[in-house]
Amino acid sequence: MFSAYWRDRLMFFCGVFVLCMSVLMAQIIQTRLLSVISLYYMAFFSISTAMLGLTGGALIVYFKLSYINPKNVCAFLSRIATAFAIFLAICFLLQLGSPLPTIRWATFGIIWLKAILLLAAPFVVAGIAVSLALTRSSFPVGITYGVDLLGAAVGCLVTLAVLQWMDAASAMFMVAALGAAAGWFFARTSSEPVPDDSVLNWRVLSKPGVISIALTLLASANTLVKLGLQPVPAKFGRIESLSSFDYVKWNSFSRVAVKRPHIGPPFLWGASDTLPPNAVVEQRGMNIDGFAGTTMPKYSNVPGAMDFLRYDITNLAYFARHEGRSAVIGVGSGRDVLSAHIFGFRDITAVELNPIFVDLLTDPQKLRSYAGVADLPGVHLVVDDGRSWFARTREKFDLIQMSMVDTFAATGVGAFSLSENGLYTVEGWTTFLNALSSDGLFTVSRWHSPTATVEIDRAVSLAAAALMTLGVENPSDHIYVAGVSNLATIIVSRRPFASADLQKLNESSQILHFSVIASPGQAVTDPLLADLLAARSLADLNARAVRYFLDMSPPTDAKPFFFNQLRLTHLGDMITMARALRSGQSPLLHGGLVAVGNLIAMGTLFLIILLSTLVVIFVIVLPTRPSVRRVDLRVALAGSAYFLLIGLGFIFIEIGVIQRISIFLGHPVYALSVGLFSIILSTGIGSLFSERFTPERPIHFLFWIGALATYVLSLPLWLPLVTHSWLESSTLFLRAFASVLLIFPAGLLMGYGFPTGMRLTTAIDPTPTPWLWGVNGAAGVLAAGLAVACSIGFSVDATIRLGGICYILLLPFALLLRQISAGRSGKRTANA
Repeated sequence: MFSAYWRDRLMFFCGVFVLCMSVLMAQIIQTRLLSVISLYYMAFFSISTAMLGLTGGALIVYFKLSYINPKNVCAFLSRIATAFAIFLAICFLLQLGSPLPTIRWATFGIIWLKAILLLAAPFVVAGIAVSLALTRSSFPVGITYGVDLLGAAVGCLVTLAVLQWMDAASAMFMVAALGAAAGWFFARTSSEPVPDDSVLNWRVLSKPGVISIALTLLASANTLVKLGLQPVPAKFGRIESLSSFDYVKWNSFSRVAVKRPHIGPPFLWGASDTLPPNAVVEQRGMNIDGFAGTTMPKYSNVPGAMDFLRYDITNLAYFARHEGRSAVIGVGSGRDVLSAHIFGFRDITAVELNPIFVDLLTDPQKLRSYAGVADLPGVHLVVDDGRSWFARTREKFDLIQMSMVDTFAATGVGAFSLSENGLYTVEGWTTFLNALSSDGLFTVSRWHSPTATVEIDRAVSLAAAALMTLGVENPSDHIYVAGVSNLATIIVSRRPFASADLQKLNESSQILHFSVIASPGQAVTDPLLADLLAARSLADLNARAVRYFLDMSPPTDAKPFFFNQLRLTHLGDMITMARALRSGQSPLLHGGLVAVGNLIAMGTLFLIILLSTLVVIFVIVLPTRPSVRRVDLRVALAGSAYFLLIGLGFIFIEIGVIQRISIFLGHPVYALSVGLFSIILSTGIGSLFSERFTPERPIHFLFWIGALATYVLSLPLWLPLVTHSWLESSTLFLRAFASVLLIFPAGLLMGYGFPTGMRLTTAIDPTPTPWLWGVNGAAGVLAAGLAVACSIGFSVDATIRLGGICYILLLPFALLLRQISAGRSGKRTANA
């Protein structure tokens, strides 16, 4: 039986572990929710608001809670952890009732300011609890810090499992329950009681176990109820109604909702005007993350019943190739698999990243019989990242189809981070082309407009670059493009198009009234495409691509933002687009929501950065400013520069590395979870090492910063060699393990930054500690958005390198602080 001493240690460390685990889980789940209620996946926003709240909480501890001491800290921690749980649940309920519509009014700023405050508020309370646990308890700081980091790291991974069991809204209530459970653990630790006059003495805060059970029941009930507490998507002015859905399922990738069946004209992405006008089918709409959509037709084996699929321009390539082996990237509702079958393929491999779709298509209790895909002869459904699977397989295919694979809401706004990013890069298309047989075809369909440059032009640029990478001297001999009013299909041949294939494609396009935009041996009707196809080298292609209003350069893994075509570095273009959006009459808008959405995305990004700056000034900078007023000017300037640089450098490297491994791991949520796990664990170990191996002499600082800068600056040079090696085709576990190993050295060395700086400055004068802490937190909050802007505007590699440069600039300020510290120490010794 445990003695009171060991029981107290166990309960305290369990409380710290569960509390920190819940903090990281809330942060990651918010990214999933933001993907549904806003227009894009915004991990950077979740990271920055969490940092804002945690920094604010730490400053409250420093300035306002001096009366909390080792004797009563556990009683306070129990109440504060319970308060965190209640705050998290209440703020989340308010968030559910606060949609984020996209409007062109000044009110848009108020909407996002409200979002910042709602997301940051619970983390303020969590920051108070974590700071108290680390600074006011009687337990060893090293062990407490280690448990803190271990809990946070485990939370990154546990989130993936929780989102497989329940929807994101219910998961957030479960996280709040874990926060209250942390309060229960703290309450089991010996402590003096909270004073009667304390605001934390409310009766509800003294029942953490009851609160935890209540929140657990709420989470469980909400999971089972069809129309429970759920986020409200309000994208492009349309509010979604969950009452129209028969089935809704969340996981760490997405939220998929299946609508009730309806009878009407068949849904086609790019319909031929020769489609029989009386064609009617039963079908179901499928909604992804609140806006992206696809449609599942009800399968019928009656001859000719599914022939409407022959009229979709996405299936044009099947007229030239309909025997042998085919593959589909992105199964979705199963339409492309049905198309391959209708045209004659009897060996079809369909690769889908999201297991929800495969479950819907294969489970007899769900949509197996409705879709009919899983029962077709020769169909093989594979749950995997498409790019990784094709890099791993040794099979060769006669046709590979990737039609409209995107989450459209994010496509339209130039998504900041998407699972689809890795599918639309030169490296990705090179992988797909290598998986073709000698005369195989790769077909991709994207948005297009005869009056405006949209996505198909960039897809052609991407195809040309991939072919050049494989040694093709004249890509125009390998590329065929045809379109309708809203969509175009590009067909890429592994070898120059055979005359028989061209004849079949041209005849089919003529019969179906498709416009042939580019074809070997024919004049290209689109001047932009003609210019791109005239390039004979990658350098020439990139030089031509920068001439145009929208970005036509082929995306790479270093800059994988295929869907972002409005260049951040061309402010004039953004102004022109804003004027077009305001007038509503420019031809630039005829291509749909793509470029318009890009503008909205950039505007929202900079609005968030601006609002975050204002909040940082009022929450962090102004409250901490008095602590630096009476400090030696050299110490104030050198200390401020030091903590500003480590705040900027750390986040730039963190965001950049997470974006880099997102393609390697196949999904941004994997990258966020594995990236945060690696960075939290490695920086924590680095911080602990800094206590044991403290830099003291100038050579120590030179070695530490030199090693860190060298590793980070060289990372973009050799990282592609690792991620494009045999590891690219390995299992997810091996890729995740490799990612941890890649991040670990940088995190270990970055972990030295904060504790080393604090030791140097407090040895000189502890007075400015709150200011320096605030500078570091403010830099981290703002750097999250700036890092995303840097990646979009320049490249992910540029973001990582900028982080490395921040650490290089750190050296003179570190040496100056060390010199001042050593000088004052010498004076004290002499006086003694």
